[in-house]
Amino acid sequence: MAAIDLSNRSNNVVDPGSNAAVVTPNDSTDLGFTSRALFVGGAGNIAVTMAGGQSLTFTGVVAGAVLPIRVSRILVTGTTATNIVAVW
Repeated sequence: MAAIDLSNRSNNVVDPGSNAAVVTPNDSTDLGFTSRALFVGGAGNIAVTMAGGQSLTFTGVVAGAVLPIRVSRILVTGTTATNIVAVW
């Protein structure tokens, strides 16, 4: 099967992510992008600032979970999950 060329697609929120990076939580610095999703490698809680500005904590996130959320910051205070990868 031939690969699908996505290079000319728009950067719409329903399109798959085209970049990813391991995230180090930080209470005072935003990510350099707004995520499309977070992958959680190690179980725990994730405290975030959503793209809309609300801050909240997702509790009991299991290892291997993919959260389809748009966040601007992952906070160190309240985050116990590990190996978090942001997709954008």
